[in-house]
Amino acid sequence: MRTVGVEEELLLVDPETGEPRARSAAVLARAEQADAEQDVFETELHEQMLEFATHPQSDMAALGAEIVRCRKEAARHAEDIGCAVAALATSPLPVSPAVGETSRYQWMEREYGIATREQLVMGCHVHVAVDSDEEGVAVVDRLRPWLAVLAALSANSPFWQGNDTSYSSYRSRVWQRWPSAGPTELFGSAEAYDQRVADMMATGALLDEKMVYFDARLSRQYPTVEIRVSDVCLDADTATLIATLSRGLVETAARDWRAGREPAGLGVSVLRLAGWRAARSGLTGDLLLPAGMRPAPAATVVEALLEHVADALADSGDLDRARESCARLLREGNGARVQRDLLARTGSLREVVAACVRRTQGATG
Repeated sequence: MRTVGVEEELLLVDPETGEPRARSAAVLARAEQADAEQDVFETELHEQMLEFATHPQSDMAALGAEIVRCRKEAARHAEDIGCAVAALATSPLPVSPAVGETSRYQWMEREYGIATREQLVMGCHVHVAVDSDEEGVAVVDRLRPWLAVLAALSANSPFWQGNDTSYSSYRSRVWQRWPSAGPTELFGSAEAYDQRVADMMATGALLDEKMVYFDARLSRQYPTVEIRVSDVCLDADTATLIATLSRGLVETAARDWRAGREPAGLGVSVLRLAGWRAARSGLTGDLLLPAGMRPAPAATVVEALLEHVADALADSGDLDRARESCARLLREGNGARVQRDLLARTGSLREVVAACVRRTQGATG
């Protein structure tokens, strides 16, 4: 059974005001002091962000438990230095992001200017094991129509600089400012994939291959396909669902490749529109149904995704739980809807952040 690992980026906030705080280095130092052997947490592009990575897991319940544990540990270390953590993909409150001081981040700020300074966005990246680069590229080619559905399920960034953006995932719109970000054309082979990456590097516009920000890509560090379209999810259960569906998509794509079934020949322009629609609507309106790329209610498109991966999820024992989790999201709403409902109820973005801090650690209020 394929293993899965999850990387989550969390927002550091003031526990009283809800405003982002640039204290990632202090939180990381506190984590290292508490357990020098634990290599879970990392700093990110902005000092208001903290990232953690789970270990590879084959059991989704174990993966979910590790996500919960890492979130609680992040909260504990942040509390020790006077901060809190929130699984929010953008800050609801106004913020002036502080770019990290490493040479890499400073190069990015010089090269990309305001696009770097405004990239205080928190994502969830899912790594799913593959047997080879050839299988990995075949998977990347076949995932493309379904990635927007994952983005809609995870959408958790309706607010930007104190305003409602009218988007469910504004993070994804900010992320698209990177020159290498977004959906990809069909590659067809590992050789063609590698050549495309080499051509991109030859332009001089990217610092290194880690900046090839495809929606789904081959990891250069692990033998995995890395799916990068999701907002960080407000609830750990939603993050586990995204990981479960990602493994189902990878396994289904690999089976299709081995069976000689060709990938859908969709153009990047249509895939971009599917991503935009998912970012705009989330689960509250229409999405684009991968079969034909025509509008359909979100519930219909989510059901189509579940049917697409049903055999793979049944074989791994995850189908019933995935169906239940999708039904709950459609009924109760993703993170974007929860945040908007909180604002409607409290009238305060500060209270929105406070409630999301609690939910990040598993509370419901």
